[in-house]
Amino acid sequence: MSQNLISMVLTADQLTAIDGALATLEQNLSGLVALQPSQRRELYKMGEKSEQFGRQTLNVLTNNPQIVPPSLGLAEAQQDVAALDALRPRLQRMKQLVERGEDTETALGSDIMSTALEGYGLLKVSGKNQGLDGLRQELSSRFAKSRRVADVPAP
Repeated sequence: MSQNLISMVLTADQLTAIDGALATLEQNLSGLVALQPSQRRELYKMGEKSEQFGRQTLNVLTNNPQIVPPSLGLAEAQQDVAALDALRPRLQRMKQLVERGEDTETALGSDIMSTALEGYGLLKVSGKNQGLDGLRQELSSRFAKSRRVADVPAP
């Protein structure tokens, strides 16, 4: 009996609506940035304790403007806090949706492979003398082990 973790059909109308929703997200989140790996490594990271420190420091600075030089960029940092607070719950929802999407992708692939493997077994047993040997041989390449090149010691 074949595995069937999921049965899903996406209609053309649903796909159009999804594409439209994604386009709306992309348009409304156009301010998101894409960092290079080297940039990610070099940036300050704000974990839970660091966030508490950052928020408290900004509050103290806000309440004591006489010690804040204009070059510090306090107003920009306050806008960053507001944007972070607004963005986080939406990112959480998107992360959950992406996780469900990836789980669905895994389940669909697993269902496909389960049926394909059972079908391949049928071809091997019942496909003889049915003119399917060439196709079965072609499909068997999935299970072919690749040759490993022996490590040659350096001279």
